[in-house]
Amino acid sequence: MSVTIKDVAKKANVAPSTVSRVISNSPRISEATKRKVRGVMKEMGYHLNFNARVLVRKSTQTIGIVMKYSSSHSLDNPFFSELLRGISASCHENDFSINLTTGDSEGAIFKDVVKMVQGKRVDGVIVLYSKKDDKVVPYLKEAGCPFIMVGTPAGRDKEILYVDNDNTQASKEAANYLLKLGHTKIGFIGGDSHFEVTSDRLEGYIQALREANLPVHKSYIKTLEFETTRSYQIVSEIVNLSDPPTSLVISDDYNALSVLAALQEKNISLPEEMSVITFNNTMITRLSRPKLTTVDTQSSKLGYEAARNLIEQLQHPDIVRKPVIIPASIVKRESCKPMKVK
Repeated sequence: MSVTIKDVAKKANVAPSTVSRVISNSPRISEATKRKVRGVMKEMGYHLNFNARVLVRKSTQTIGIVMKYSSSHSLDNPFFSELLRGISASCHENDFSINLTTGDSEGAIFKDVVKMVQGKRVDGVIVLYSKKDDKVVPYLKEAGCPFIMVGTPAGRDKEILYVDNDNTQASKEAANYLLKLGHTKIGFIGGDSHFEVTSDRLEGYIQALREANLPVHKSYIKTLEFETTRSYQIVSEIVNLSDPPTSLVISDDYNALSVLAALQEKNISLPEEMSVITFNNTMITRLSRPKLTTVDTQSSKLGYEAARNLIEQLQHPDIVRKPVIIPASIVKRESCKPMKVK
C-alpha cells in the first residue's frame, strides 16, 4: 500500500495539517519541523500525489516547450539538446516537469500549443526560436498564457520576455576575427532567413565588412535551411566563383558540419585552403576534423535562464522583468589560419 500523509504524520508525531504545510513549504512551519517531517517522508518512501497537488494549487507544475521543428528533427541539432539540458536543470530545481511539442510540421506544432494552453496542461511556455510570421507567439499573447522566448522577438516587441545572445555583435566579432587573420574575402552561410537569429548574424557580418571598408558580395552570402543536402550545391557555387572567399562565417555548428563534408568532397582542406568559424560550441565542434573554431553562445545557460525566468514570472507575476542577454565568446580551435602574405 502507498504511504499517506496520515502515515507520515503519525510517524513524525505531528498533525496531518503540519505535513501538508511542510509539503507546500509554508513559512508557518519551523525549519526544524520541516527537516524532521521530510526525513520521515524519505524514510517511509512517501511520494506526493501529483494530481491532488494540481487540484489544490490549480497548477500543473509543467512547462511547455515549443520546438523549432518537430522534436525528432530539432534534437538532431545538439544546440537544442543543450537548450533542453539547461531547461531541464532549472525545472528540476523548481520541481517542474516538461511537455514537448511533437508535431512534424508548423501547423501540427501550433495545434500542440493550442492543446497545451486550452487543455490547461502547462502553466507557461518556452518558445525555442524567434521567427517572422510565426503563429505561436501571437496566440500565446492573445490567450494570456505566460511565456518566454529563446531568441529576440520579431519586430523587437518590448512586451515579450526573452533570453538571447547579442547575435549581431557576436557575428561581427566572428567576422573581425577572420579579418585580423588577414582574410578579406569572407563568405557567410546562414540558416533559414525567416528566423531572427539568421538575420541578426548576417547583419553583424555585414557591419564588420563595411567597417573594414570591404565590399559585401551577394555571391558570398548563402542560406542553408533545414535540408542540409543543399550544402553541396552551396559549396559548389562558392568555390566555382571567379574570386572565391578564403574563409566562411557559418551561423550554426550543425550546418557547418554539412558544409565541412561538402568542402572535403571538393578536396578543399581546412584551414589550409578555407578558414571556418561557426556558432554555438556544441559537441560537433570538438569532434569534427579539424576541430572547429566557434562562438560559444552558452546554449545550456540560455535554456536554464529561460526556464528560471519563466518560473519566477509564474510565481511572482507582478514583478516587471527585463530581457536576459547571455554573453558569447570565441573559442579558438583548428579551423582558422592566418592568410599567407604574398
